[in-house]
Amino acid sequence: MDLILRPGTPDDTAECGRICYEAFAGVAAEHAFPPDIPSPEIGAALIEGALTHPGFYGVVAELDGRVVGSNFLDERSAVAGVGPVTVDPSVQNAGVGRRLMRDVMERAAERGAPGVRLLQSGYHNRSFSLYVSLGFVHRATVACVQGPPIGRALPGYAVRAATDADLGACNDVCRQVHGVDRGGEVADALEQGTARVVERAGRVTGYATDLAFFAHAVGETTPDLQALIAAAPRFGGPGILVPVSDAVLLRWCLSHGLKVVQLMSLMTVGLYTTPDGAYLPSILY
Repeated sequence: MDLILRPGTPDDTAECGRICYEAFAGVAAEHAFPPDIPSPEIGAALIEGALTHPGFYGVVAELDGRVVGSNFLDERSAVAGVGPVTVDPSVQNAGVGRRLMRDVMERAAERGAPGVRLLQSGYHNRSFSLYVSLGFVHRATVACVQGPPIGRALPGYAVRAATDADLGACNDVCRQVHGVDRGGEVADALEQGTARVVERAGRVTGYATDLAFFAHAVGETTPDLQALIAAAPRFGGPGILVPVSDAVLLRWCLSHGLKVVQLMSLMTVGLYTTPDGAYLPSILY
């Protein structure tokens, strides 16, 4: 194949957005699951956001002069997150995805990222096999759950909108739980007005950049996350991602009307510390 990889530009938005939608929709339909990207417009908006954000690295694949795929690396924090990686259905299973993955992994190595992480749909055996062959290790099974907002407050837990003054406390909680912070993502959420914190005994004990597919949350304890989830006005996109190993949290979500949409795999290369606390990953990690 005359395959060329090049940096992505905003001019690639429409075509990469179409491919993103069709790739996810095609694989989901094969397995009778709802697509993570429900329309070409949402695919284009997602791709545009990654192509125009200075904290993302984007690579586009061209075959004989035609765009056939793209991949992205979230570089907003020390640990890098991969995705979305998508390939035009007409050329899938021909090595394009592997080339796109190797490119972002080389990029991460060049910038000295201590670790690279991603999530993949549990029903997609081909992508799971690809990531394992590239050195990724399965770390956790995660349930994507969706449903109506719970709309309640937990006694002793105060949930409020985060402010710029909370950034340090949020980073402290994340480092306590994960060993690293995700300050770049928190800063973006503060700018967008989606970040929330939970306070217990007068101090910040957890936060969420949003309660959504592309957002993450961290708490010192499971009840900290329960408070954040219970206060959320909605669950954005396909839903929130709950580690199956946190049986108390998952069971609590189910008991409050949320339902499991699909199971996903959290996979990593490089630095990984077993979380010491409660967390919700984003679809990137």
